[in-house]
Parts: sequence; C-alpha cells; structure tokens
Amino acid sequence: MRFRRKSSEISFVDELPDILIKTLMSLEVESLVLIPGERILFQSSGINVFGILKDERIINEDLMALIRVVRRTHETHRGSLEVARGPIGSGKRELKVSVTPLNDEGMVLILLADESEARRIDAVRRDFVANVSHELKTPIGALGLLSEAILGAKDEPQEVIRFASRMHNEAKRLADLVQEIIDLSRLQSSDPLQKAFSVEIIDVVREAVDQAQFSSEQRGITIEIGDIENAIVIGDREQLITAVHNLVENAVNYSPENTKVSIVTRRNGDLAEISVTDQGIGIAEGDLNRIFERFYRVDPARSRMTGGTGLGLSIVKHVALNHGGDVKVWSKIGVGSTFTLQLPIAEDEEGKSE
Repeated sequence: MRFRRKSSEISFVDELPDILIKTLMSLEVESLVLIPGERILFQSSGINVFGILKDERIINEDLMALIRVVRRTHETHRGSLEVARGPIGSGKRELKVSVTPLNDEGMVLILLADESEARRIDAVRRDFVANVSHELKTPIGALGLLSEAILGAKDEPQEVIRFASRMHNEAKRLADLVQEIIDLSRLQSSDPLQKAFSVEIIDVVREAVDQAQFSSEQRGITIEIGDIENAIVIGDREQLITAVHNLVENAVNYSPENTKVSIVTRRNGDLAEISVTDQGIGIAEGDLNRIFERFYRVDPARSRMTGGTGLGLSIVKHVALNHGGDVKVWSKIGVGSTFTLQLPIAEDEEGKSE
C-alpha cells in the first residue's frame, strides 16, 4: 500500500525497510529508490528542486542511461549531470550522481549532490582579488590625493571646502562599491532555491519602486507603474527586489532630467516578465553583450558622475540565473532602453492576477 505525505515532506511506500528509510532521511544528499517500471519507492524532500522528475517519473535521459548501465552490470556507477536551473536562461546545476543496485530485481538507489554552490564559490574566490583590487584603487587613490591637496591648501578655506566636498563624494563612492561587492559575493555564494518561498511579482515591483523614489525625485524623473499582471514565483524576495531596484536605478541614472521610467509586468507562458523602460541615452550594439559583466561600464565618465559601480546589472544577471530565469535588453541610441527580467512562474500557482 502506497503512503504519501505532502509534497514538501518525504514520500515512500512500506515495501522498504524502516532502517533504510531512516538512513536515507539522515543523509545530506538527495536520494531516490527506483524499481523496474521506473516506479519511485522513495524520494527525499529536496529532490524536486533539481527538475529531474515530472509526474513522479525521471525525465533526465542521462540519469536514465546511467540507471540502465547499473541494472545491466549490477555494479555501482558514478558520474555527473548538468541540469538547467529553470526553463530559460543559462543557469545550470552540476549534480554529482551515484547509482547503486540494491537487489537482483532491478531496484536501485540514486544519490544526488548539488556541486554547483561549491564550484561557484571557488570561481568567486579565484577572480575576486583581481577584480576588487583594481576597482578599489581608483577611489582610494583619489582620497589620498585629495587629502594631500587639503593639507597643501590649509590656509585657503574655499579650496579646503572644495577638496573636502570631493573627498566626501569619493568616500561615498567607495562605500557604495564595497556594499555592492558584498551583495554580489553573497549572491554568488548562496542558492536562493534551496530555501525558497512564494513571492508575488506585484509586491517586488512596488517595493523596488519605493526604494528608488528619492533618487528619481532628485533628478526630476517620474517612475510610472504601468500594466501589472501579477504572478507568483519561487525564490528569495529580497534578492528579487534588489534586482528590480537595480534596473530602476540604472534607468534613472542614464535618463535625462524630467523624463519618465516605466515598469510593466506580464505573464508570457510559464514566465513572469518585469520590464523597465527608460527614455535615456541608449546603449550601443557593441556594448549590449558586455553590460552584464562585473565592473563593465558603458560610459565610465557618466558612471563616476552618478556614482555607478559597474556592478548593478551584474547583480541583476546573477539573481535571474540563480532563480532559473534570465534578463534581456533592447536598446537604441537616443531612444532609450528596456530591460526585462524573466522568472519561472510557480507550478502550483492559482493564476490570480491584478
């Protein structure tokens, strides 16, 4: 007789010994027990995150090929799988897999470990020092020069005020850069889908716009929330707000005064799309493929003027990929740009909209 609990818990049948079930539930890796006919006797609670199951069947062909080899040879085989984090985007999971025969009738034990986070952390460590040291040299060097200038102009009050004002701006730029480096490193070293929650798109948009109101008002730019088609996605609410906020701030910083930035959301099949459109300077076609790189700036002079760090769009890209989504851009010089954040809609969403 089959026994099933809620999808967020463990499910199994009473054909398996209790000691085996307890052992599997204590492991730090995810597990499956499969019998011929591809019937799942046991699955651990986190297995659905990997996207290898649909309707209680294994849909990953590479994994099924490995299972067939184990049944034919009656020996344990190990390997690795690369699976998509979501239906779009280039985000991938790297899974370490072990398949072991449990009897001569074709029952197998499948162990899956997500190696993506460890590999991501290693990659961050490798290039963190090179990137950060290069970017920090500019404001630190400027602060040193300005402090020397103040010492040399100590008997000229107006010059002291001028240099001190520039020091203040450089110090703020340095603080912003350090904070965004911290934010980016956190994104690269954590997986929002491991401890994910349901998040409403409309809630994300409203919070992101609220956070951008001060800077937009300072520049005389109107942020307009247009047509909103609500949807529920799975992920980290704060990361999603940060991504949308960065898109809005980017639009504000690269728009002329007294123009408009608009935000709309729509459902496109299984995707929720958040589009931020500005009437700004636009992006040259040659730069479009690089704008999501860390520290890349289309217009370095304007970035210095607005306090841009070159990390905002990189953070957006990381948030999108970490949530199994993507970010697209359309732009034309002198017309403006539209950035669209795409996220998978929750499978069990009831389809409510506003």
